Amino acid sequence: MRLAPYLRLLRENPAFTRLYAAQLISFAGDWFATVALLGLSLELTGSAGLAALVLVLQTGAFAAASPVAGALADRFDRRTLMVAVDVARVPVALSFLLARDPGTLWIAFAATALLSIGAAVFEPTSSAALPNLVEPEQLPEANVLLGSAWGTMLAVGAALGGVVAATLGRDAAFVVDAASFAVSAALIVGITRPLQQPRRRADRGRLGLATLGDSVGPAIAFARRSRLVASLLLSKTTFGVGTGVILMLAVFGHDVFDAGDAGIGVLFAARGLGALVGPFLARALVGTEDRGLLVGIGSSLLVVTVSYALFPLAPAIWLAAVFVFVAHLGGGAQWMLSTYGLQRTTPDEIRGRVFSLDYGLVTLTIAFSTLLAGFLADTLEPRLAVWAMVALIGVAGAGWLWFSRPARATR
Repeated sequence: MRLAPYLRLLRENPAFTRLYAAQLISFAGDWFATVALLGLSLELTGSAGLAALVLVLQTGAFAAASPVAGALADRFDRRTLMVAVDVARVPVALSFLLARDPGTLWIAFAATALLSIGAAVFEPTSSAALPNLVEPEQLPEANVLLGSAWGTMLAVGAALGGVVAATLGRDAAFVVDAASFAVSAALIVGITRPLQQPRRRADRGRLGLATLGDSVGPAIAFARRSRLVASLLLSKTTFGVGTGVILMLAVFGHDVFDAGDAGIGVLFAARGLGALVGPFLARALVGTEDRGLLVGIGSSLLVVTVSYALFPLAPAIWLAAVFVFVAHLGGGAQWMLSTYGLQRTTPDEIRGRVFSLDYGLVTLTIAFSTLLAGFLADTLEPRLAVWAMVALIGVAGAGWLWFSRPARATR
């Protein structure tokens, strides 16, 4: 795995480097807050179902806002949009400090939903902008770096977040989250390269009911014309079907292994480390051709399913962390592969809406999956709850392999 192309990209393209650094910093803050919120919810309520609400609100609010976000990303200046969203999220993140007891926990839940609405605008806009920041031949490396940014900061942010919450207190984690958005905004302000291609005057800054009603339609119509595009769009959603299993990392780290917030941080850090390494491995192993992307996604499904099937058998947290790491090698790989494929095949004028549909589908699926996982965690023994979610991943994966077979066969 050669690092020279990635280092060259960061050195020679300051606009991309700023976007990459902004993503790293804001992701780190997110995971500081998520670990602290999960620990706070479990401590104040003792219910895995209510702790699941943190993850459900993150994904559900994201999904609900996605149609509007796609229209915004394609019709407004993308740099201005991302900066405005980051600035707005600073006071929202600070409102976590007001959640002190079961009676005020709703404030944290409301803030979680608002932050996710901001992310629903920021993330697809960033993905849609990326092909305009780098040369076409650099797009694979840029995708690997941005795809691994989430995993990098999950590994660092979750681990440090667990330590900070356990030593300095959860308030410190919430302040770090707020500061991360301010730093991200400052970095993006300095990007001078255009983040979108020139638009017709009629298409700029126009957002009304007719526009919102049309925001998803062009993306769906585009996907219906290509089994490859449809398969890439359904990739993340397929993984999302069983992603509620992530909730069980909090249950195992906090309760099964009796390690508190630090235990949650360890397992989430292993998840992040896998998501960090996975895109680099996928880029080296499967290349950038269409068939290779689909084969890589299918292989990733198998890795995730087998690893999480073994996870509940781990006798100690360190071995459980190994299984989580391997599972998210697959998770990180499929995210990068599907994102790169969509960036390469989608015209710039609808790319924001395509990515909003992509992220909206997966986050909606994750929300329902997490609700189910919370119910199972409260009614079944933890190992059985994990295996039930793994069964869902297996069934959904088999369906995706069947659906994508024509695209794999013709390329």
